[in-house]
Amino acid sequence: PPRLDSSAASDVYKRQDQFAIKRVGSPQISPDGEWVAFTVSTTDLKKERTRTQIWMVPADGGDPFPVTMSSESISGPKWSPDGKYLSFLTSRGENAKTQVWVLDRRGGEAQPLTEIENGAGSYEWSPDASKLVMAIRDRDTTVAAGDTARGGRSRTRDPWVIDRLQFKRDGRGYLTDTLRTHLYVYDIASKKLTQITSGRWDEGSPAWSPDGTRIAFVSNRTEDPDANSNSDIWVVAADNTDKGATLLRITDYEGGDGSPTWSPDGKWIAYTTGTHTMDFNNHAVRHLAVVASDGSVGRRILTEALDRSVGSLEFTPDGDNVVFSIQESGEGHVGQVNLASGEITRIVDGEVSAGAYDRGPDGEIATIISTHHLPGEVFIQRPGGEPVRLSRVNDSLMGTLELAAVRNIHVNSDDGTEIEGWVYFPPDFQEGTRYPTVLRIHGGPSSMYGVGFAFEPQLLAANGYLVVRTNPRGSSGYGFDFTRAIRQKWGTLDLQDVLAGVDHVIEEGWADPDRLGVGGWSYGGILTNFVITRTNRFKAATSGASMGIMVANYGHDHYQLWYDREWGRPWENREVWEEQSPFNDIGNVTTPTLFLGGESDWNVPILNSEQMYQALKRRGIDTRLVVYPGQPHGLRIPSYNLHRYKEYLAWYDKYLKGEEGADGR
Repeated sequence: PPRLDSSAASDVYKRQDQFAIKRVGSPQISPDGEWVAFTVSTTDLKKERTRTQIWMVPADGGDPFPVTMSSESISGPKWSPDGKYLSFLTSRGENAKTQVWVLDRRGGEAQPLTEIENGAGSYEWSPDASKLVMAIRDRDTTVAAGDTARGGRSRTRDPWVIDRLQFKRDGRGYLTDTLRTHLYVYDIASKKLTQITSGRWDEGSPAWSPDGTRIAFVSNRTEDPDANSNSDIWVVAADNTDKGATLLRITDYEGGDGSPTWSPDGKWIAYTTGTHTMDFNNHAVRHLAVVASDGSVGRRILTEALDRSVGSLEFTPDGDNVVFSIQESGEGHVGQVNLASGEITRIVDGEVSAGAYDRGPDGEIATIISTHHLPGEVFIQRPGGEPVRLSRVNDSLMGTLELAAVRNIHVNSDDGTEIEGWVYFPPDFQEGTRYPTVLRIHGGPSSMYGVGFAFEPQLLAANGYLVVRTNPRGSSGYGFDFTRAIRQKWGTLDLQDVLAGVDHVIEEGWADPDRLGVGGWSYGGILTNFVITRTNRFKAATSGASMGIMVANYGHDHYQLWYDREWGRPWENREVWEEQSPFNDIGNVTTPTLFLGGESDWNVPILNSEQMYQALKRRGIDTRLVVYPGQPHGLRIPSYNLHRYKEYLAWYDKYLKGEEGADGR
């Protein structure tokens, strides 16, 4: 395989390096096209926290520099349309609410722009820079556990009294409140806040019309939003005085419509939508459509032939094209579609992962680009040109590391379906030597591995493992049929697909068939459970945030709507539920397996890992259970993530290398 030039390298990858990598995001081109603002997030392992700053860099190149303090954390950077201000969301001061702050380009310290009692949410500038539209959540007047109640004594938390259909959400817990998020217009000069939507629904994704008179937004205003995944595009007058009693609904697809953006003449709204019934939404492809902003002409889908999910929509200034991001076979591209001809062209493409982007006044595109050996950095691409790199925030770290060489592979599954994947080689790889090998499986299942920088396989490779990552059926980026192939068939076709990747590296002479490991998180953990119950080829497994007895999750996690659509109700369609349950074959398992998860995970509850662990423990199979206190589906505490990788390495080292007590580097 190709080798990375390591002449300047001095160290292998360590677990701690995940916190040294700075994460770059949210590129924003100034209205005059002269500057690009972006965010840089850093993690302090000792203080167990992550902070995000705004940086700026000249669009023509130069030295980037921070413009907000490293001691605070910000989000939502945006330029005011007149280019005078750079705004962002932050909370400054002890117990302060989040507000919109602004930096004057002419100099000076940042100043608060809003003083919202409940705190500001997502926001957008009006075209004339005189107003903001904001999504603000109703004020919570309840007393939480540990707060001081009347009389000065700490009170016990009130019981959760539940009457909703959707009553849980990972990261939030039980959903018992009636608080909603509504839209408000804030007048900057007078500081007057006007509510323009109301009711028992939530609203989001507000977008101003070019003349500033109307606002498009997204809301599920069905009788019971908990019972479906509908969302539609609505339009309300920006000077509305009846709190949204007068609204115009302009889409009627029974699935999800979202991300509205206006054409320059205000006649059209582009948005994302689907093409199939709600029954298939879990394995759907998101398309770009346009609809008349006054509701007079229904939707016209422009990307159905593309058969790839799209997002981040922006009209070109002439209104002839819509620019959008594309998920493409493990890559991230930026493209555009011509409204008249339907022709789709790629603006940013190639073997890159192009993430968040912004379009400038002269057609330039600022985007975050990542590759196998490059964490995301800011690039700018002029019309007809190639991407030019503007930021280098991770160069000092990456220049000291010897990274894994990566090879793209295409293999045939059992039924001949072509499956794409990537193999990571240990930095000291030598042809003719077989290495202990780890198959890592992604979550989702509607997700994908790709060409962007990935910490986990680099860490495993640095510790002497060959790493295989494939995109089995169910993955996004390969079209609707590929994604939908595992509907009601978890652990079948996708199992064949990931094993085909392992067979390939064995046939190539790279992998040692007697030293194979497997693992993943979320759906990656679920498919790992299928692997260990269907084959004994693997000598070690790590199953993170996984599922075992599927019916045990009914009414317990937050996926009730998904289950209803894909598997049916368990008392009516129990056979399908049992077919999706790897626990039913747990008597076949001989693979030593490490189970991990968050104590407060309502996405894939720890109940599943506990049951799998208990069964293997009863059977005398080597196993271990790690539970992270108070954590939801994604671990939020930096040291817990450090611990998780320590556990991975120790488990694989023990069973694939025979290194008892190893904890990785």
